[in-house]
Amino acid sequence: MNTKPAFSGLHPIKIKNARIFYDGSLQNLEMLFDQEKILQIAPEIEVDDDVEIIDAKGLAVLPGLVDTHVHLREPGYEAKETIAAGSRAAAAGGFTTIFAMPNLRPYPSTVETMEPYLEKIANDAVVRVIPFGTITDDEAGRTPTDYAALKKLGIHQFSDDGVGVASGDVMQEAMKKAVEADVLFSCHTEDMNYRAPGASVHEGPYAKKNGWIGIPSACESAQLIRDLGYARQIPVAYHADHISAKESVEALRQAKRDGVNCTAEVTAHHLLLEDRDVQDAMEKMNPPLRSHEDRMALIEGLEDGTLDFIANDHAPHTMEEKTRPMDKAPFGIVALETAFPLLYTEFVDRQKRWSLKQLLEWMAAKPAKRFGLEKTGELREGYRPDFFLADFDRTYTIDPADFESKGKNTPFGGWTANVCVMQTWSEGRPVWTRKNK
Repeated sequence: MNTKPAFSGLHPIKIKNARIFYDGSLQNLEMLFDQEKILQIAPEIEVDDDVEIIDAKGLAVLPGLVDTHVHLREPGYEAKETIAAGSRAAAAGGFTTIFAMPNLRPYPSTVETMEPYLEKIANDAVVRVIPFGTITDDEAGRTPTDYAALKKLGIHQFSDDGVGVASGDVMQEAMKKAVEADVLFSCHTEDMNYRAPGASVHEGPYAKKNGWIGIPSACESAQLIRDLGYARQIPVAYHADHISAKESVEALRQAKRDGVNCTAEVTAHHLLLEDRDVQDAMEKMNPPLRSHEDRMALIEGLEDGTLDFIANDHAPHTMEEKTRPMDKAPFGIVALETAFPLLYTEFVDRQKRWSLKQLLEWMAAKPAKRFGLEKTGELREGYRPDFFLADFDRTYTIDPADFESKGKNTPFGGWTANVCVMQTWSEGRPVWTRKNK
């Protein structure tokens, strides 16, 4: 029997009869926590009578997931998503920390626009939401943002997601300023010289067969190669967004060999789907689903460490928008509520190619580490009490009508998942519970 730990004065809670993911595996342990930190993880924990006890028999306790690439759409595009709905969707998918992309109206490029945005997040979000600032003012690609000013508000990460920084001179200037301010860049690389008007899918035989205008891999890789070249000379902390092409994987592999301070993410949909899976605009995303060879390069790149972790580019749109013709519909799909269940189902349960430990590292510990989150992404004593309860014995069919997100634009409706998120806790409080159906 373990000795009783000293409590912090907050409301302590103990979970018993669960399998806790601890030190890389699911173990029959108990976990004691309050609203500040995990207090103890042990086979048996003695507590006073006033400690709340949760019997989680049949469930697993997993570390809260971290997604560094989420579009919450608010302010400016509330018909697509809101901070409240998007953060509930995160909780429904097991995510307890998400980073919100800045392609909003107004853009969070200045202290004056960032402050009310932070206040809105504090009021509405049910999980931890950390916003990006923009790399250039209003993502216009002309003038680097004042990173130091926004850093005083706690903003340490910057992105022009949705567009690439077209000017090499501007990008180099921005990188130098980022080094001075000690902030991280998360970069959407896209050279629009390679993208024809109306282009919607990967350039290849399948696009040609369907009469669609294709997007070549160089649209992504050319600007990434340019940026990595600059990063060889300017020691910026550089993170590459939603990698999709084998050429990009190889460029990142070589940059890492050369000692560049770079990391990269890949999305669940680029790991699960290929260009030949595209039926209509519900499978239209940017970067597009590419060839089988590209998808295999992404999987292998993730496994060998060339790609560092998974982030899912949750991009809600209205159904009116996504039912337009292929060349008129917007890019993007929702992802928060399906990423973990589908990746677990395909790669851990069915293929047995990955372990649960690998998947959780890629979806929690590694993104937390790269983005500077302390005591996050693992279940350890002293860490944030962020976690979710999962049922590995429950199979269900994905139904977009059940999503917490306002966006229902997913290609995964009707897919079967072999794990079910049952409840999510953020800062030691339950923030989402699955409705029994």
